[in-house]
Amino acid sequence: MSIFLCFLFLSFISLIFFKKLSSSKGKLPPGPIGLPIIGNLHQLGKFLHRSLHKLSLEHGPVMLLRFGVVPVVVLSSKEAAKEVLKTHDLETCTRPKLVETGLFTYNFKDIGFTQYGEEWREMKKLMGLELFSTKKQKSFKCIREEESDLLLKKLSESAQTQTLVDLGKALFSFTGGIIFRLAFGQNFRDYDFIDMERVEELVIKSENTVGMLAFTDFFPTGLGWLMDRISGQYSRMNKVFSKVSNFFEHVIDDHLKSEQHQDHSDLVSAMLDMINKPTKYGSFKFTSDHLRGVMSDVFLAGVNAGVITMIWTMTELIRHPRVMKKLQDEIRATLGSNKERITEEDIEKVEYLKLVIEETFRLHPPAPLLLPRLTMFDIKIQGYNIPKNTMIQVNTYAIGRDPKCWTNPEEFIPERFFNKSINYKGQNFELLPFGAGRRSCPGMSLGITIVELCLLNLLYFFDWSLPEGMNIEDIDMEEVGALNIAKKVPLELVPTLHHS
Repeated sequence: MSIFLCFLFLSFISLIFFKKLSSSKGKLPPGPIGLPIIGNLHQLGKFLHRSLHKLSLEHGPVMLLRFGVVPVVVLSSKEAAKEVLKTHDLETCTRPKLVETGLFTYNFKDIGFTQYGEEWREMKKLMGLELFSTKKQKSFKCIREEESDLLLKKLSESAQTQTLVDLGKALFSFTGGIIFRLAFGQNFRDYDFIDMERVEELVIKSENTVGMLAFTDFFPTGLGWLMDRISGQYSRMNKVFSKVSNFFEHVIDDHLKSEQHQDHSDLVSAMLDMINKPTKYGSFKFTSDHLRGVMSDVFLAGVNAGVITMIWTMTELIRHPRVMKKLQDEIRATLGSNKERITEEDIEKVEYLKLVIEETFRLHPPAPLLLPRLTMFDIKIQGYNIPKNTMIQVNTYAIGRDPKCWTNPEEFIPERFFNKSINYKGQNFELLPFGAGRRSCPGMSLGITIVELCLLNLLYFFDWSLPEGMNIEDIDMEEVGALNIAKKVPLELVPTLHHS
């Protein structure tokens, strides 16, 4: 009887909520009919971006769903995305408070997941100065090129013995080596507490945990709390968070012991110095939680997104020999046949590489759903009323496959970007791998430099082939992940040193 009464009570709450939403001024977006209490959660499959894309094909590019009792508007067209990310950027630039992101960002003391306001502005300013400014980018150039040399040495050894290479692990070591040196001041090869394989596993687990839907976020507090504990979500989340926190403490302790925080050589040292100073940074005082929150941003978004893009790029190149040959021919013809080292100055010389990366972003955006936004006011999108406190999801996966924007959208054709003004920098809303507006990714420039430099090295110095007995048709394109979507089956290829 008590379960029945509980069900009636929750159904009553859902009915009140739905009536309140329906009474909003103007016309609400269309969407599938939900069930009492759970809303549309039963219509969501393993991959949220694919489920939302499928639903949008039936209900339109501006679609209203309910995740439990929370209203969620999903945008699946460039026009709708532009209205939110540009026209109504200011009214939608805050984030919903979700339990996983609150935990991993030390109660929203970061940049990516925190709510819009003074804290966010000051943290973004700090990251711009200490990690992403043009001056810092130039000063970090030698680190990127040193890590490139190490990657080439490792791949050359495999090429000499014709040994199969797990590109994912090799590229994570390369990207992680750069990011940890820039942000954490740590060369993982010099420290016992940093094992790159274990760090890779922890990064992926952290991303998946943050990207999972928690019942607490979408149901009345008591019910959601109970369901997260019964399902094991609460326990899994805290276990992963504990491991991440331990890693951060090792990094911070190492800085404090070595007095590395006094030299501002990396992001952690700069923030430790600001925390320890009696004066404020502007009108805002940084705390140890802000430091850990920013470290979490770097940990969650700084490494794996670039690796995912490079793996999908190499996968598509192996699947499309014509594109691979055209790209390698252009790279080698443009840069000459006798280069001993690729430099960052070489990146701007190879136009077709940029087109290939843009096409990869279109088909395989590393985060197919941009981080959710929350409306701070009532707004209108494509003529539909979107009430205040509605969660907004922009589905870049769906936009990248929209036949209104792209001819033959399922095909990998880099030439579609030739002589087009479309790029990934947030001004063209049909291609949004880094988002747009105030909440676009602050690490875009650094991230794309790492991706381009690495791919240029892979494609200039080596030819690549599938393992013996494997054909193009055998390449598994299945996805895995929650926040960032990667290739499930590792990409293993055989490198051969290219001799001109």
